[in-house]
Amino acid sequence: MNRLQGKRTLITGGTTGIGLETAKQFLAEGARVVITGRSPDTLAQAQQELGKEVIVIKSEAGEVSEQKRLAEQIAEVFDQVDAVFLNAGIGVFQPLAAWDEASFDNQIAVNLKGPYFLIQSLLPILANPASVILNTSINAHIGMPNSSVYGASKAAMISLARTLSGELVERGIRVNAISPGPVSTPIYGKMGVPAENVEQMAEAIRNQIPLKRFGEPIEIAKAAVFLASDESSFMLGSEMIIDGGMSTL
Repeated sequence: MNRLQGKRTLITGGTTGIGLETAKQFLAEGARVVITGRSPDTLAQAQQELGKEVIVIKSEAGEVSEQKRLAEQIAEVFDQVDAVFLNAGIGVFQPLAAWDEASFDNQIAVNLKGPYFLIQSLLPILANPASVILNTSINAHIGMPNSSVYGASKAAMISLARTLSGELVERGIRVNAISPGPVSTPIYGKMGVPAENVEQMAEAIRNQIPLKRFGEPIEIAKAAVFLASDESSFMLGSEMIIDGGMSTL
């Protein structure tokens, strides 16, 4: 299919998991793609997997100055950007008593502050029309223990989908959110949980999902394709919840 034929797109956190799969789906739909990541190793692996036509840029998602630099780099590649998938994020899950200011600030910087200022930095090159997609989380809705800061950061992103839609609609910029439930991605190995406990934790999570399985990255990527395409032109400030029924049953 060619739902994104010729569209100039940016995917942050595009080297693994949902971001990498979204890059593959965007390419399959005819898009021109820029991805970002922070690890030289995963950047190189993604470049090899996606092909030379994809532009790969090293960028720190939580640094405001990096967002300005990223926008400048993209402007050198594309005169305008038609679709942006703000996917980069981190998940730290721990009880309230364990948080300190530095770790709080880091999670908020990567999940909220950086994406906010990236949208601001991209404003001069966002096309009319353009689609901005925010990757949020079902944790903004379900009150999972130990997810207080993560859930708050994602709830703020859902709010941004609404408020920025109202602000940018006259510019032809649509902002929408995707809120995945648990998805099989490398994030679960990055949460500081001992390896021997990861499967135990995963099984406990699966038991909370009516469909009794984790989502797959392609299931989220397909939703991102839809929101980036003209098929979703009547969606504005909306949230697509893709969680296997976790938040509804």
